[in-house]
Amino acid sequence: MLQTAPRPAQAAPVPPSLAAGVTPMLSVENLHSAYGQSEVLHGLDFSVAPGEIVAVMGRNGMGKTTLMKTLMGIVPVKSGAIRVAGEDVSTLKSHQRVAKGLAYVPQGRMIFSTMTVQENIETGLTVTNERKVPQDLYAMFPVLLEMKGRRGGNLSGGQQQQLAIARALASRPKVLLLDEPTEGIQPSIIREMGRTLRKIRDDRGLSIVVSEQVLSFALDVADRVLVVENGAIVHEAMRADVDEAKVARFLSV
Repeated sequence: MLQTAPRPAQAAPVPPSLAAGVTPMLSVENLHSAYGQSEVLHGLDFSVAPGEIVAVMGRNGMGKTTLMKTLMGIVPVKSGAIRVAGEDVSTLKSHQRVAKGLAYVPQGRMIFSTMTVQENIETGLTVTNERKVPQDLYAMFPVLLEMKGRRGGNLSGGQQQQLAIARALASRPKVLLLDEPTEGIQPSIIREMGRTLRKIRDDRGLSIVVSEQVLSFALDVADRVLVVENGAIVHEAMRADVDEAKVARFLSV
C-alpha cells in the first residue's frame, strides 16, 4: 500500500511586530493548569506582541475562563511558563502579577456594588503610588466622571463594564485581560466597547487579550484570533486571514 508522508504541522502566524525579534509583551509556553486532579489546559503556546489585540474564542467550557484565571494566578500553573515583557510570573501571587503589569476584567465584571464609582476605580491604584483617579481615565470614560459618586450597583451593565475596565487600567498595566466582556450587554454598547478597546490600545500601547464567543466583536477588535477547544489551541489566524465559516463552526453548539 502506498504510504503518504505526514503533513508538516502548520506554524502559528507571527504578528508583524514580533517578526523582527521584539520581546512579546505576554508569552505563554506549554501551559498546563488544573482544578485539583482535573487538567483543563493542555500545553497552550502563544504570545502577544506589544500593542496587539488577541481574541481567544471558543464555546463555553472549552477553557477560555480557566486560561484567564491561570494567567492571573487564580488557578495555579501545573507546568509551563507565563512571561510578562520577558519576566516569568508563573509562581507569583495575583497581586504580584498586577504589579508586574497584568490587569484583569473578569467575566461578570465583579465590580464592588456598594462602593461608589470613584472608590471602585481607586481599588485599582493599589500597585501605583497614585492617590487620586487619573483624569485621563475619566476622559476615556466620561460617563464615569458624571457618576463618580454613584454606587457601582446602580450602573447599567454597559456602564459597569466601563467601570471594570477603568479599574483595571488604574494599575497602569502592560497587558489587559478581558473575559467575555460582551456578556449581557446590548449590541449598540458592544460596538462602542470595540471602539473603546482599540482606542485604549492606540493611546496607551497596551497589549490586550480578550476571551469571546461573539465572532463579530472579535473580528471587529482583534489583530489575531485563537480558537480554544477542550483546553488546546485548535486554530489560529491573523485577522485578515480568518476563515469566518471555520471559526463559526468551532463556536456552534
